[in-house]
Amino acid sequence: MPSKIEKKQAAAKLRKPPRDFSYTQNRELSWLRFDNRVLDEAFDETVPLFERLKFVSIFESNLDEFLMVRVGGLSDLAELKKQPVDNKSNMTASEQVDAVMAEMPGLLTRWESIFKSIEGKLDTLGVHRAHIDSLTPEERTFVTRYFQAYVSPVISPLVIDPRHPFPNLRNGALYLACGLDGATDEESLLGLIEIPASMNRVVEIPSPTGTYSYILLEDVILACLDSCFGSYKPLDRALIRVTRNADIDPDGEGVEEEEDYRQHMKRILKKRLRLQPVVLAVSGSLEKATLKTIRKALELSRRSVFTCDIPLDLGYVFGIEGKIPEHLRNELLFTPFKPQPNPTIDMTRSIREQVLQGDKLLFYPYEAMNPFLDLVHEAAYDPECISLRITLYRVAKQSRLCESLIDAAENGKEVTVLMELRARFDEQNNIEWAERLEEAGCTVIYGSEGFKCHSKICQLTYREGMALTRLTLLGTGNFNEKTAKLYSDFMLMTAHPGIGEDANLFFRNLSLGNLRGDYRFLGVAPVGLKPLIMRGLDREIQRALAGEPARVFFKLNSLTDREVIDKIAEASCAGVRVDMIIRGISCLKPGVPGKTENVHVRSIVGRFLEHARVYAFGVDSDMIYLSSADMMTRNTEHRVEIAFPVLDPTCRALVHEYMGMQLRDNVKARSLTSDGTWVPVERAEGEKPFNSQEALLERAYRNAEAAPEPVIEAKPAPEPEPQPVAPKVQEVQATVIEPEPAPAPQPESQVTKPAPETSARRDKPAGKTKAIERHRPGRVRMGLGLIGLGLKTLITGKTK
Repeated sequence: MPSKIEKKQAAAKLRKPPRDFSYTQNRELSWLRFDNRVLDEAFDETVPLFERLKFVSIFESNLDEFLMVRVGGLSDLAELKKQPVDNKSNMTASEQVDAVMAEMPGLLTRWESIFKSIEGKLDTLGVHRAHIDSLTPEERTFVTRYFQAYVSPVISPLVIDPRHPFPNLRNGALYLACGLDGATDEESLLGLIEIPASMNRVVEIPSPTGTYSYILLEDVILACLDSCFGSYKPLDRALIRVTRNADIDPDGEGVEEEEDYRQHMKRILKKRLRLQPVVLAVSGSLEKATLKTIRKALELSRRSVFTCDIPLDLGYVFGIEGKIPEHLRNELLFTPFKPQPNPTIDMTRSIREQVLQGDKLLFYPYEAMNPFLDLVHEAAYDPECISLRITLYRVAKQSRLCESLIDAAENGKEVTVLMELRARFDEQNNIEWAERLEEAGCTVIYGSEGFKCHSKICQLTYREGMALTRLTLLGTGNFNEKTAKLYSDFMLMTAHPGIGEDANLFFRNLSLGNLRGDYRFLGVAPVGLKPLIMRGLDREIQRALAGEPARVFFKLNSLTDREVIDKIAEASCAGVRVDMIIRGISCLKPGVPGKTENVHVRSIVGRFLEHARVYAFGVDSDMIYLSSADMMTRNTEHRVEIAFPVLDPTCRALVHEYMGMQLRDNVKARSLTSDGTWVPVERAEGEKPFNSQEALLERAYRNAEAAPEPVIEAKPAPEPEPQPVAPKVQEVQATVIEPEPAPAPQPESQVTKPAPETSARRDKPAGKTKAIERHRPGRVRMGLGLIGLGLKTLITGKTK
């Protein structure tokens, strides 16, 4: 019988790598290097001290999700006899899990050491976390009384023995575990206490004025543990936390007959709490026998147990930010920043009228989301607005946007909301909003089976006399008021008739479950997005082969799609310069001789999360697209995504300027090397430090200060004020990537293309259109047909 090693060697020989792996790397290892880059911010002494602590917490949160989703999913695949092979590294699922687990100890040691260092420095400044082994007599008295009054009545200590089996430990919950010495001759037992999630985890301790002292709830219980188990005496003690597999496919579970999809998702969420454990984290000291009992009950190997000597789940860090004494805030925190007004938008005038006059581009978080929110609120009460349609992926818990949609429905507007219930870890919030929206009278639909709707699009339709006008709002990030203050994203507000026609068709296709729509201006996944990217790259390849200058620019969160990677390598070999800003995963390795020599990849991790997606083609960027999609197979082939062109010269110049600033970054930027590691960007001799995010903050303030105040009443003419910084408008004709002729449709999948609604020409302001107008020649209806359509539109607001 061949050994396991011999079997693996034989299997490896049978593999026939269909691809070149010299310029690609494994996705999971690339992600770990990204999270290590996040942890670098905690080591950066130019970052305020408490902000560094927040980066330590973000690192842990990222890692938790990675273990739940990626390692959890790979662990399931590793159980298969014939495991799939990764097309970027030629590794099986089990080999990838092995590689990830080999990287974990070093990462966790680094994480633990920087936490202790930062916390020690905070302690010297007056922000003190109390440890149970160093409580003063006064602190111990306070902790004991707090435990007796508030904690003891809530907790439910469990003794695990043959008559009381090991309980289900909830995913991500904190538990206190200890071995127990019984009063009889029984073997040592196991004690468990769940840390109550219903209580405040941070307990403030009385401290001198100008300082802040606190103790964590689990340490309160630990300090009083001897009184928790009656006659049983704790022998050891530690905090434990189980991370379970969360890579569950809602569509793969099957919706029961006559079951509402929201109820189906609620059932899936409950199941996630009980999926197979992936890792066990232990903070404290447990005897080998105690730890073995827990590990065996969870069916985990030794390598899946991580130990540390710091708190588990550092999410509490964000809760104590508001408790920092006032005199320390400037030293410990970033200077507070408020998103600024967009200098091209007058908030005292109708937003609708201004968008009709010309496209507007918002850039979060430097500029406020208010123009978009005000526009939707304005539409909810505008008698000329007849419908609002929107896709929602992640929504703020307190959402002014959703409240406006509810107002619109209650005011008689037709409101259609595609609510994606499968947005991982936001499912419950989305379910609750879907129920509220439906109760208010909105038409709520859900994404197609097997395809999450990740698009960010909203369309407002107005009836002006006998004509309809549309405003289309497209974003690279979610319509989420909270993340718009933290994530770097674009939103385009346009009345362009061609984009409006495409958006109208997009919503109709969504309602019919048709994912194979044909669009002129928009690139829509899962069918039309990747071909758009490939045609743009092919155009630049042809230019380079003809001896002309050729360039491509991508800004992404991640790059994993093998077909796109291979096409980028082909472009590099042809002589196309490819510049990319990739925040997270890059399965492509740049600078590999003869393969990716002309590819340059940077990453920016800083105060704000870089989230925008930009695709630009040409040395003069004559084709610029913004998008909700990364170049990942899940986005290009398994989600509904939108890429939209930036056609307005001023908006194009702004995108060009912003991306140019980010390419200049030599403070927060890192370069990806040919071995897949990130290194600081080298500065030329005499080159000054340039932090792109800080520069964009300064620009936003400067523009807001220079923007003229709206004139309320007649006043003497003021002296000239400095004008907002205006980008140099490129004298370049904007182009779009025309779709290839569609193949003959299959009868069973063909959906009759609905007649588009009418659109008023964009050069006419609101209220000026007097008749139905079409933006494309050859579509004017004649005679009685025109009269009939006009009357039908006037009465019903519908053209079909």
